[in-house]
Amino acid sequence: MPHRFELIPMPASREPATLLAVDRAVSEIRRGRFVAIRGAGGTAVLALAAEGATPETLSQLSAASHSRLSLMITARRAAVLELVQAAINPVHLSFESELTADAVQALADPLAEVSLKNLHIKAVETERYSGNCASVGLAKIARLLPVTVVAPLEDPNADDLAAWTARHNILLVDAGDIFQYEHTSARRLTIVSEASVPLLDAEESRVIAFRPVDGGLEHIAIIIGNPAQSDDAVLARIHSECFTGDLLGSLRCDCGDQLRGAIQEIATAGNGVLLYLAQEGRGIGLVNKLRAYTLQDRGFDTLDANEQLGFDADERVYLPAAQMLRQLGFTKIRLMTNNPEKVETMMRCGVEVTEQVSHAFPSNEHNEAYLNTKAARLGHQF
Repeated sequence: MPHRFELIPMPASREPATLLAVDRAVSEIRRGRFVAIRGAGGTAVLALAAEGATPETLSQLSAASHSRLSLMITARRAAVLELVQAAINPVHLSFESELTADAVQALADPLAEVSLKNLHIKAVETERYSGNCASVGLAKIARLLPVTVVAPLEDPNADDLAAWTARHNILLVDAGDIFQYEHTSARRLTIVSEASVPLLDAEESRVIAFRPVDGGLEHIAIIIGNPAQSDDAVLARIHSECFTGDLLGSLRCDCGDQLRGAIQEIATAGNGVLLYLAQEGRGIGLVNKLRAYTLQDRGFDTLDANEQLGFDADERVYLPAAQMLRQLGFTKIRLMTNNPEKVETMMRCGVEVTEQVSHAFPSNEHNEAYLNTKAARLGHQF
């Protein structure tokens, strides 16, 4: 197959720098450190992921900020805890007494026992587009539980925020960069390598790796046969990675069957493309997916388990898929999926879907309830 998938030049911008700042902030909070988030009007908050909350880190956060600690959780998690009924924006919790690491863990982790009356919650308020809200988005990008400990920066010596954070060795990131991260990352995807990789059911195949310019998560395109870059719609499958199903052969889902089945079907058709997106667990990450499995074993279905953790039922973003198709020269696809919402989303991303191609496989005793939930609550068509 000829080498013809070339990078489409993109205009220069400050996007690489903004991506790098968010990636560095992700690294910090995954290590249990706090970061400074600059909001509108010169405001700033210090934020720590709930999973990094210990008596020591909470003490350090309080001392650095010169303010009282509070908590940010998603509207989904707040609803599960019966703190709100119909919110869509992150929820800010303040407390009558000092916030402890045990209280943080109880509010963040649905696998922990929680008694709200013992947590002395003072106020429950929804917020939008603030530094506090951005901290929850940062935790999601980091694939951590979407709960953060926050404190407004009230140090009287912090008038020059950049200088203050540099002096205290605290990473500074803009709230707006966090809010735009996933869209910016998708726009900055570039082809970084490709090679011929004969597959078991499709020997004439090439694997093409895409990476955002900051070196973030890589997505893969598998080109089978020699699909023409023309006005004809190419047969395509957009597949989110599933370590347990794709690699281990888990019977809890149908992902492995869908991946191998798509390769076989595209090879039988003669040519097509499979996009393999780095969005494990419908975008919540492998660790959180395993937490969701534990909740499912306790009686929750796949959607409710995600929401218990504080996530939406589906956290995936399909802009990377649209960008990859654009760079490969495909503007029209015949999409192999059982999910009508995926068709609509790709259309909104500028990709014309000329046909929804059924892509269903027999259930087993372990995934039958999972598939029934997808049909009943997500509208999947099997």
